[in-house]
Amino acid sequence: MQIKQLLSVGLTCAAALATPAQAQYPERAIKIVVPQAAGSATDNGARILAQGLSKELGQSVIIEDRPGGAFVIGNDAVAKAQPDGYTLLFASIGAFAIAPHMVAKLPYDIERDFQPIALVTTGHLLLAVAPSLPIHSVAELVEYAKKNPGKLSNASSGSGSPGHVSGELFKFMSGTDIVHVPYKGGSAAITDLIAGRVDLMFESLTSIAPYARQKAIRALGVSGPKRSPSFPELPTIAEAGVPGYEAPIWFGVAAPAGTHRPIVDKLNAAINRAIQSDFFKARYEQIGDEPAGGTPEEFAALIKKESAKWADVVKRSGAKLE
Repeated sequence: MQIKQLLSVGLTCAAALATPAQAQYPERAIKIVVPQAAGSATDNGARILAQGLSKELGQSVIIEDRPGGAFVIGNDAVAKAQPDGYTLLFASIGAFAIAPHMVAKLPYDIERDFQPIALVTTGHLLLAVAPSLPIHSVAELVEYAKKNPGKLSNASSGSGSPGHVSGELFKFMSGTDIVHVPYKGGSAAITDLIAGRVDLMFESLTSIAPYARQKAIRALGVSGPKRSPSFPELPTIAEAGVPGYEAPIWFGVAAPAGTHRPIVDKLNAAINRAIQSDFFKARYEQIGDEPAGGTPEEFAALIKKESAKWADVVKRSGAKLE
């Protein structure tokens, strides 16, 4: 009996010691790893969030870019980090729902090794064509592509990018044959689109919106289920000629698996408050994305749903990343 009482007292003391430590979180700077290069859409979004999150948590939030290996380098660093809430990942649809189906051997498993914290934003890809093409709508693009199979080129920021697989989904749903041309980054692809060296592109509004506003490229539609507040005049691709087409993009925050629930809940609450601030809304309105939010469970469900969808698209396309 005495042994049981001692064990009970010991466990109670341990719990009492653990609770204040978690309640005081965070006691030092938090690092958010971005598995892409500085200046990318992912990096830009993470830096906007970091400013708001720092105010909410009362600690510095530092961005660390770790690009390379189709998101693997940055993702793996977080998957293997201590689950203490001080190393987080700025996760994207590309990293969590697309690339895992294109890379043969990953050193981590998305569902097993990561704890979703919160969905931060949702957004669109913009379908745009070179201004030299005699195409002014999605319907005209489909008609032109069907009359000229294999002659149009679809640029993307790289194999496995949202722009790549969204183009594959477009081809499948529209019954067209369009050649994919991967680039090492969106900037070079946009430059060639403007010059007419490639014909069309699906690219994040974060990157391509300024060129659309300047009419340097011809915008035809957006990829999400509803129109973008930043481009209300542009139809969705579904309403403009490819019924049922839907390829939104999203970003969120994840932690290593095993992160204590009180820390997960504190981060989730802080993110939900930060993305509803006037500062956050104003910055994201400029780049075309919208604040999202929600619970960790809702974010986990989205990852699972999107992963299944893009696994099917990748399988049909035969695309692979070495």
